[in-house]
Amino acid sequence: MKEAFLYEKIKEKRVKCNLCSHHCLIEEGKRGICGVRENRGGMLCSLVYERAVANNIDPIEKKPFFHFFPGSFAFSIATIGCNFRCSFCQNDDISQFPREKREIIGEVLSPEKIVSSAKKNNCKSISYTYTEPTVFFEYAYETAKIAKKEGIKNNFVTNGYISEEALKLISPYLDAANVDLKSFKQDFYQKFCGAKLQPVLNSLKLMKNLGIWVEVTTLIIPGLNDSEDELKEIANFVFSLGKETPWHLSRFYPHYKLADLPPTPVETLHQAREIGKSADLKYVYSGNVPGDEGENTFCPDCGKMVIKRYGFQTLENRLKQGKCPNCGTKIAGIGM
Repeated sequence: MKEAFLYEKIKEKRVKCNLCSHHCLIEEGKRGICGVRENRGGMLCSLVYERAVANNIDPIEKKPFFHFFPGSFAFSIATIGCNFRCSFCQNDDISQFPREKREIIGEVLSPEKIVSSAKKNNCKSISYTYTEPTVFFEYAYETAKIAKKEGIKNNFVTNGYISEEALKLISPYLDAANVDLKSFKQDFYQKFCGAKLQPVLNSLKLMKNLGIWVEVTTLIIPGLNDSEDELKEIANFVFSLGKETPWHLSRFYPHYKLADLPPTPVETLHQAREIGKSADLKYVYSGNVPGDEGENTFCPDCGKMVIKRYGFQTLENRLKQGKCPNCGTKIAGIGM
């Protein structure tokens, strides 16, 4: 247990959490929407500080990041809990655990140990992932500060519901973020995620303004967010962040509360990728389809393949000092 960051004390021992865009008002003895921040006698506490439920060494492409030290490895950590309740969550067993089980689980793993393990295993970065890093913000923040001193990069894989205050606080230590832009419809966010769209858009804009490298992922779900009009809206928004912003289009597989839906047709991913390219985005990718052409990075000027991938594996990186070997065009990103 650790006293939480970013909360206000209100009369009668109530507190207001300002960590994410829910801004939960929490009564004494109760928890916020995330299920891992509890009001104890008028003090808001993080119940998951130093309590990792997962720690692994992953290819950075698994996050997915394709323009952030491609071919490198990330030391990946998570705690239980999430401030969303997505019906299609791929990690519901840990993200929804405190909401569904009312328990706190995880093994003790200190920030110092995380950084030490990342260094020992030659990881270029630490990835705060699997669940929502915002809900274990104090843990991520302390780890990221130490990592930065040791020359290790930090990245969030996030739903983008972090508050402006929290994002500004961690921004000196946060190098990159892959943000799920799940839909461009408010009713989708409300019905399937228990959240709102606008705060996610605001976070994406702020991340870009703060100099954080941003990649965007959209899980395309048949019949829910796969219309041509909606995909055009998302593509145009990503373009507004900067046409160098990578857009990952991910294939849905039936899971959790949407197990009755079919997988996304590969043709839908290809159509979505064409929409992104037509919006003048430089880097548009298709995911969860190993071997698909859309996994590769192409030079936006001459069209030559510069990074070849299969699944989460980088098979060939042809870049020369971050530039296309054919025409010399600089490929956007960090550590390219």
